Amino acid sequence: MKVSLQKFGGWLAGMSRPPKIVDTANLPAQEAAELERLVTAAKEKGIAESDNLRTAPDAMSYTITIEDGIQPFGLHQSDTTMTQEFAALKNWIEAHAAK
Repeated sequence: MKVSLQKFGGWLAGMSRPPKIVDTANLPAQEAAELERLVTAAKEKGIAESDNLRTAPDAMSYTITIEDGIQPFGLHQSDTTMTQEFAALKNWIEAHAAK
């Protein structure tokens, strides 16, 4: 499974940000299993409840794309609508992506 994180917006909205990519083929088994668990949790949770939505002029938005040999699947959230599960996955990708 290959997972990529793309960031958009914020103070530097015009700057190009290359995606951060993690491929389970390049990870130890324990880390690959953790990534798969985080992906499953983020997919199951979906998006934040509407009563938690708020706007922020310089909020970042994020797209996490999961490629698992079937159809690529995208998760889209922002700083103001992010679920805990999405945040955990985003943070894990940022910490483990190839530099």
